Amino acid sequence: MQPINLADFEALAHHRLTPLAWDYFAGGAEDEYTVADNCAAFRRIKLRPRVLVDSPQRDLTTEVLGQPVSLPVLLAPTSHQRLAHPDAEVATAAAASAAGTIAVLGTGNHCAVEEAAQGHAFWFQLYCYESRAITERIIRRAEAAGCRALVITADATFPPRRERHIRSNFALPPEVELRNLQGVGLQDHLLQPEHGGMPAFVASLRNMLLTWDEIDWMRSITTTPIVLKGVMTAEDAALAVEHGVDAIIVSNHGGRQVDGTLATIEALPEIAERVGGQIEILLDGGIRRGTDVLKALALGAKAVLIGRPYLWGLAVGGEAGVRQVIELLRDEIESAMAQLGQPDVKRIGRSLVTIAR
Repeated sequence: MQPINLADFEALAHHRLTPLAWDYFAGGAEDEYTVADNCAAFRRIKLRPRVLVDSPQRDLTTEVLGQPVSLPVLLAPTSHQRLAHPDAEVATAAAASAAGTIAVLGTGNHCAVEEAAQGHAFWFQLYCYESRAITERIIRRAEAAGCRALVITADATFPPRRERHIRSNFALPPEVELRNLQGVGLQDHLLQPEHGGMPAFVASLRNMLLTWDEIDWMRSITTTPIVLKGVMTAEDAALAVEHGVDAIIVSNHGGRQVDGTLATIEALPEIAERVGGQIEILLDGGIRRGTDVLKALALGAKAVLIGRPYLWGLAVGGEAGVRQVIELLRDEIESAMAQLGQPDVKRIGRSLVTIAR
């Protein structure tokens, strides 16, 4: 099958991935209602087309934190991409760069940030372990590799109940590594086979409890833009502004941390209203069509991030597969803009949508 949309890529990836890898990428917390609702909520938002608009050309370009992108779609941080393809984050970063957008590399990647970066524009997602000293070493490493923003994940301090993983007794296979966590002061000796290898190293990791004090500390030690990922309420969005972050990502971790939350697109309007343009807002979760991207822009996002869809592309075709996923979304966005009378993504506003009751 030649994939013509993201659902086709999902079906192909399901066929090609091992059951362990599929469950890792597809799974969520408990009953996985939020995983499903992130997508379903977009269907409850209806588009309001304008006709007879003089728009022979559509402009998909925009800027995020002052950084130009060729379309308002970035690649979200996802861990353990080698479960999908041997080239892992090297392929992802290269595909994003070729498409004119930004990949968010992450602490949980297989490849070290220096391996994946290779001169590409990228952001770096940060999980915080053990202490401020270790966290600062990871930050400095990402900055030295050229990261243009630090994405602090706020919603994953505590381990979730992912029942798929519990049932399958999920563990990383030996070929998957965590190279960004090596050489930063953690218990690297455990990586030796005689000390237990990767399972022992992973078991030794201890999350650092994140609070707003930690955000203030990170803000004080770096001039790199800080993006706070995991904001789902207007109250926390207002606090993010107060604590000096540069942007937020409305995210429920793809439904992987706690089940039963709002879908991200449902949380977006109140957050956008409270922020009032003081900082930039991005959104992830449930993006499966170009029209989903436009709905998010209309409700206040500057851009969106995709996660599972590009992993499907990675599983199907490596770098080329990731690039094809991005280009399919680009084609869908441009086609929808033409049909809706929207010539410029930077001018899309609330009047484009109505929310079904």
